[in-house]
Amino acid sequence: MKDQIEVAANAGKFADPFVTAKGDTRASVALSKPQTLWFNTGTLCNIECENCYILSSPQNDALVYISTAEVETYLDQLEARKWGVREIAFTGGEPFMNPDMCDMARAALDRGYDVLILTNAMRPMMRKSVRAELTKLIGNFGDKLTLRISLDHWSPEVHDKERGKDAFAKTIEGMIWLRDQGARMAVAGRSVWAESDAAAREGYAALYAEKNFKIDAQDPAMTVLFPEMDESVEVPEITIDCWDILGKSPSDVMCSSSRMVVKRKGADKPAVLACTLLAYSPEFELGESLEQAERDVQLNHPHCAKFCVLGGASCSA
Repeated sequence: MKDQIEVAANAGKFADPFVTAKGDTRASVALSKPQTLWFNTGTLCNIECENCYILSSPQNDALVYISTAEVETYLDQLEARKWGVREIAFTGGEPFMNPDMCDMARAALDRGYDVLILTNAMRPMMRKSVRAELTKLIGNFGDKLTLRISLDHWSPEVHDKERGKDAFAKTIEGMIWLRDQGARMAVAGRSVWAESDAAAREGYAALYAEKNFKIDAQDPAMTVLFPEMDESVEVPEITIDCWDILGKSPSDVMCSSSRMVVKRKGADKPAVLACTLLAYSPEFELGESLEQAERDVQLNHPHCAKFCVLGGASCSA
């Protein structure tokens, strides 16, 4: 159904990777400044959100658990290819559903990388065994480890509308535990609600102050407000002329600085994707190795335009 809505909204567009519907040369982006290598830990999640871009749920295992050994293979490739990446990031699904999550984080931290883990801070993270491992990681690596908490809104009513009854309270409980361990936290919210960016940040600031969370509500890298990826909205295609028209550069776009590794159900090996947002679009799969993933990315999807070029969003800090 979502694919049908997207096709209807952007009929005739995003068909040819090199040419737009109007016959103009489509914009592309080179991997010019690699900063973050993402790993999708698997699409299984403890909850099912109303508007999850990757359709995570307790049943969706389209992307299966990646292992520590597989992650280490790509860390070896990073060193061999000399990408200069500073950050290893983990997303899901819910990363702490993956039994290797803490081991994978430690593997990256031991090599000197900053590590970012996206989590809802609910039951999977709060299991006794996970908390014990996280406590060690926080104690050993301090601010080299950041946990970015999915908190869609600063009010429980709006957050729970997206994530389910009592989700807000459970996430706050997890954040309080992280606070008490001295963990470095950030927050990922959404900018789709009927309020300005300033009002949203004021709401988050009040919540942080109330809970004594050391998170800067005004810093867009610490309180990230993502635009909604509404596939029913028509968006323009990005041509090579758009960079000058918009006053932007290809180096501003997320695929100039990152790649994501996933493991598909039934696959023998993981694959490298151009972007964290397009796990189910085969044209954005670049190969099994980082060397293969060094090629340019054609901006041939509505998300490329609305989320990255026009929205200016980035999944990394």
